[in-house]
Amino acid sequence: MFQPSNAFSSFAVPDLDAARRFYGETLGLDVTTEPETGMLELRVGSGEPVLVYIKPDHQPAVFTVLNFPVPDIDQAVADLKAAGVSMERYDLPDLQPDANGVYRGQGPAIAWFKDPAGNILSVLQQDGASA
Repeated sequence: MFQPSNAFSSFAVPDLDAARRFYGETLGLDVTTEPETGMLELRVGSGEPVLVYIKPDHQPAVFTVLNFPVPDIDQAVADLKAAGVSMERYDLPDLQPDANGVYRGQGPAIAWFKDPAGNILSVLQQDGASA
């Protein structure tokens, strides 16, 4: 039977230096460089690291590659905007963003944004916290 050990996520970018600046400086995450491979490791919470690897012909996915649960989505969006991050606006049936780019009403409140490589990320209201 399949017996997985600790799972982890990874995604590609065309420019590791731009990714290091965005994730480390703009988002304030703990970012290290894997010495053997040159890949970036993002430390988010207490789980396994998220690996970011270089792919020169990278094409961003059309779906969210990384979600950040937050206790206060309005504050998280305000902090992201203050750091120069723009919220994405999507044409979703029966769901429109508020003035700050937060979608509410179907599942947890969520706001999407992109990294410099065009990868889609989100902040979403953590369960049990007020929106």
